[in-house]
Amino acid sequence: VKPIGTKWVLKNKRDERGIVVRNKARLVAQGHTQEEGIDYDEVFAPVARIEAIRLFLAYASFIGFTVYQMDVKSTFLYGTIDEELYVM
Repeated sequence: VKPIGTKWVLKNKRDERGIVVRNKARLVAQGHTQEEGIDYDEVFAPVARIEAIRLFLAYASFIGFTVYQMDVKSTFLYGTIDEELYVM
């Protein structure tokens, strides 16, 4: 069993004048050090191909739809892990 290392990420929140108003810190796991086939089996990220996106945008434009874009940064923030994971 190979434990995953951790790293503290520090960030300063600033106001509109550039003055530090709050310090933020978070502890992240360094999963990039794992090796496929040894530490995990496979990885899958559901991402649409560019051809599908272009087709969707063309069709939406053709029928007069308004298309909005969004980004969810906390999607996997509270995800569940199915196997044992050791962190040091």
